[in-house]
Amino acid sequence: MTATQLSPGQALRPTAKVLPEHARGHNRSLVLQTLYRASGQSRADVARETGLTRVTVSDLVAELIAEGLVVELGQREDARPGKPATLLDFDHGAFQIVAVDLSDDSVFRGAVLDLGGTIQARDEIALAGSTGAEAIAKVLELADRLVAAATAPLLGIGVGSPGIVDLGGVVLTAPNLRWTSVDLHAVLAERFEVPVLVANDANAAVYAEHSFGGVEGDIMLIKVGHGVGAGLLVGGRPLFGATSAAGEIGHVVVGTDGGPLCACGKTGCLEAWLAAPRLAARIAAITATGAEADAERDTVLREAGRRLGIILAPVVGALDLSEIVLSGPAELLEGPLATAAIETIRTRTMAEFTGSLTVRMTTQGQDIVLRGAAVMVLSGQLGVS
Repeated sequence: MTATQLSPGQALRPTAKVLPEHARGHNRSLVLQTLYRASGQSRADVARETGLTRVTVSDLVAELIAEGLVVELGQREDARPGKPATLLDFDHGAFQIVAVDLSDDSVFRGAVLDLGGTIQARDEIALAGSTGAEAIAKVLELADRLVAAATAPLLGIGVGSPGIVDLGGVVLTAPNLRWTSVDLHAVLAERFEVPVLVANDANAAVYAEHSFGGVEGDIMLIKVGHGVGAGLLVGGRPLFGATSAAGEIGHVVVGTDGGPLCACGKTGCLEAWLAAPRLAARIAAITATGAEADAERDTVLREAGRRLGIILAPVVGALDLSEIVLSGPAELLEGPLATAAIETIRTRTMAEFTGSLTVRMTTQGQDIVLRGAAVMVLSGQLGVS
């Protein structure tokens, strides 16, 4: 199988029939998606659900069984006359996926997942301040260990990286890792000879929330870690932008009143206010005790939340979003920070349209980038999510 990067306008999962020249591949994904989301369906059930003919479904199911992606569960217990239908299921254990998360400021994390997104094995390697070629070497070392830990054939490798990542898997810039034009896709694909997909970590995170978090409709996810970025899905389709920099809000300067110096060299970037190490350091520097310390901590977090709200207000207004999801350290993001962010958004937009806006924490926890990287491979290789 050849790696297929997610492209502009490509939905994460198929929803209907398409033109004849694209039909077979699309309809194959349509059948897989139907079984991926609801097991125990017969060929006739799949035909009704997808709108495909029974002949087409039977042909595709035979192909998928031969590849090990679909299995027969046995016959349905049915009181109706005639031969009982044979039930089908997507085989979540047929292949495994290696996922790598490079977004943390202290460790690179990785996991081996089955096709249902369940983690089978974990590993990590301390970043220990590594940047440039040394950081790339650690990515390869971690990937080596994860590939060796797989217990089924690999469907592919998915990587969520900080910075701006183009559609070919090249990290155009990741200031915190001192990476410029690092072709992470080529490096990994040449070493492991399996399909490789590389995306910005916030984009990977929003894929996980969409696929495993029960999200309906449009979503914007703010990923706060070593840096700050955003992932956007509109109409089930990821937004990348003309230069693959959509969602790169971390290096937008907030306001005209200066602020902390950012790793990119500018002053007052959102990342300088909001990145987890920056926030943690400011809180650690508080010397007061008791109620006074709590008040100072809330002031630091509310200021960060206010800066986030200033950035998000025009986006919410332009896209008419109803939900924003935060991913990162809950002890920093929940409470005063999230409250200040939503208050700021509402004061800077039309209240009659944004009154129902919610800002919440992700349901995916620390594994969100890992699970999102797996979704990238699932969608790119099989057309399911």
